[in-house]
Amino acid sequence: MTIEYATRYRQRSLIPPEAGKPYFIEKGEGDRAHLFGDLFTVYAGGEQTENTFNFFTCDGPKGDIIPAHSHPDTYEVFYIAEGAVRLFVEDLEGEQYERLLSAGDFGFVPKNCPHAYRIERHHSRIVGVAAGPGGTFERFFENLGTPTDEHGLPRTPYVPDPRKFGTVPQQYDVTFLPGHTWRTGS
Repeated sequence: MTIEYATRYRQRSLIPPEAGKPYFIEKGEGDRAHLFGDLFTVYAGGEQTENTFNFFTCDGPKGDIIPAHSHPDTYEVFYIAEGAVRLFVEDLEGEQYERLLSAGDFGFVPKNCPHAYRIERHHSRIVGVAAGPGGTFERFFENLGTPTDEHGLPRTPYVPDPRKFGTVPQQYDVTFLPGHTWRTGS
């Protein structure tokens, strides 16, 4: 039996709106959102974990680099379940790192470190976990992007209204870094 909940984010969700309830979600059935060319699926977030961590996936096609950004209060994990993703990270001293991660590889980004990624192979999947003293950011995807009931990638990329970039990121511990340059060569 599958239980559906009404939450402050969605009228129908398989994720309970509060902590303390065990639950199970079949593959791909979490809260989904389209953002640019990607599909983000949230399986657990702040409400379920007392703001200690979140768990989500990002499915995407080979494409452009995601804009450089940082999370002032959040640590982020990139685990590549399928395909390949190039992760760019800059440490707090300004040293930059770049690594091509393929299925089974792991990348860790400390809080406050600028980072970006580029999906290098079609049908890639990132498993993400984020945690930190400031809470979690999983609702960023549907608030900057758009919630969807679809299981696949958007037919056409979803480009947010430019005004959203002025408010949504700050609410979810995301700081975009326009003009940030990656000197790593790729």
